Amino acid sequence: MSNKLSPWWWIPTLYFAEGIPYFIVNVISVTMFKRLGMPNGDLAMYTSLLYLPWVIKPLWSPFVDVIRSKRWWILMMQALCTAGFAALALSVSPDAFGASLIIFYVIAFASATHDIAADGFYMLALDEKRQAAFVGIRSTFYRIASVFGQGVIVVLAGLLEERLGAIPRAWSVTLLACAVLFALVTLWHWRFLPKVESATGVIPAEEPESPAAGDETSRILKEFGQAWVTFFKKPGVWLAIAFMLLYRLPEAFSVKMLTPFLLDPQEAGGLGLTTAQSGLVYGTVGVIALTVGGILGGLYAARKGLRRSMWPMSMALALPCAVYLLLAVVQPASLWSIYLCVAADQFGYGFGFTAYMLYMMQFSEGKFKTSHYAICTAFMALSMMIPGLFAGWMQEALGYVGFFIVVMICCLATVCVTFFARQRCSS
Repeated sequence: MSNKLSPWWWIPTLYFAEGIPYFIVNVISVTMFKRLGMPNGDLAMYTSLLYLPWVIKPLWSPFVDVIRSKRWWILMMQALCTAGFAALALSVSPDAFGASLIIFYVIAFASATHDIAADGFYMLALDEKRQAAFVGIRSTFYRIASVFGQGVIVVLAGLLEERLGAIPRAWSVTLLACAVLFALVTLWHWRFLPKVESATGVIPAEEPESPAAGDETSRILKEFGQAWVTFFKKPGVWLAIAFMLLYRLPEAFSVKMLTPFLLDPQEAGGLGLTTAQSGLVYGTVGVIALTVGGILGGLYAARKGLRRSMWPMSMALALPCAVYLLLAVVQPASLWSIYLCVAADQFGYGFGFTAYMLYMMQFSEGKFKTSHYAICTAFMALSMMIPGLFAGWMQEALGYVGFFIVVMICCLATVCVTFFARQRCSS
């Protein structure tokens, strides 16, 4: 396939394919295990651990650069995700949580590796001008994957639950449909993903390593080591790490409990929504509000600068979590009031998250900008994983009202790290 093929043939599908496994692993797993009867404490802990591949993916990213081509990695990881979705479809059962979790971990590692290869391929296949031209397209189709993964798939599973009258069977059919979709995406990329990499710097699996390949491997590994060393020597690194770990603390605690909160019956403190309704509320309305908030946040930060934006953005991220405390206390019957509250929270989160991303970009500036930003994203994933490990047990001990009171107290961490980090912002 010629590398002259228009990027429109593969960029939209590539970033749609990058998003789908991520959202199935980190979002749909929560809904599925909840519907199959997993307790909230176990649910939050096990699904939070699924963030681990994104936390540690910088550790194996150099090997994606030197072993085979990035096109090969993309196709193999997509094929592995396809097989994983099919295996999940066969494993869905309230008596087989362990098997399903193992498969989710396999998909998670494949998805994280696919992220490395896809982003690297994007930079190889396009010159700087076209990279800039298509950055909005890749972001848009990743967001479409978010709506599809968190909304459409969950709604489909909910409708099948009602039609089939059997929750495990409904989720099996849904996951089988995901496997078919991903198989088609993989075949599409096998046909239309351009071949842009030469053999230089790539280690063939069938042949002994050549001296040139060995030199390239040594160079990449040396730069990898230097990137980690220089990251921890940056001025203000420990403040930056504290900011990356604590800025989103209220959201990190609440995110794993939002789906259980929506699905649990009112007598258990929840809102009593169906699976399909929760998919519409959180996975569709919420994601759209999140996207709009992110777009407006970017425009606001571009006009005001990061330093002046951090206070309003941090407040926008933290304070709207109060809507869940309100919902837990009132437990409204009106679906539209739930839509409005979730949309308000997600809009604020999208707006406030912009400051977080810009801070990481600014902190990563320097010789190893790409590697340092990858390390920052590892801390970003860790910031969601650690609180999530304990969120479910906290909710079981305190109830939903007590849990969301603790979430609001966590807003103090956002305020604190914003105060100190803002002083070190250059603009």
